[in-house]
Amino acid sequence: MKKLATVMLSSVLLLGAVACSQGEKTSADAPNNATQPTQAPAAESVQDTQKDAASQIRRDQLNADIRAREQRNNITGGDSNRADADLASEVRSKLEANIQKGQLTVAAEDGVVTVGGTVPNQQDLAKIDRLAKEIKGVKSVVVNAKIAPAQPKQ
Repeated sequence: MKKLATVMLSSVLLLGAVACSQGEKTSADAPNNATQPTQAPAAESVQDTQKDAASQIRRDQLNADIRAREQRNNITGGDSNRADADLASEVRSKLEANIQKGQLTVAAEDGVVTVGGTVPNQQDLAKIDRLAKEIKGVKSVVVNAKIAPAQPKQ
């Protein structure tokens, strides 16, 4: 019965990974992939992103998502071999909760996490590597994000 449950859960995870092959984004205006060239975001967009990320409901939701993925990972015994989509999603949640003005895209492959997009300052850029490595299964982090303060709408 345990083997059947493991096989079923693995199948669901694999299906989810295939269905969600695009990078995870911290905001709707983030680039579509982690290697795409970045542009300075509009100030209005950054304010909307920050408002959403700073809300207690959203922070609770992000933390619950991270806990659920960690629990699922512990049950399947996959501490070192995580599904790429789970890894990207968990890193995205961590970055969204801690870099509220960033517009980041996260992709993962075989434990290597690539982060692209923009952050408003050097302090937020420096946080990316440390925060991503806090997630179990992250072997290395490639930071393609750039510093680009928000631009007022013209």
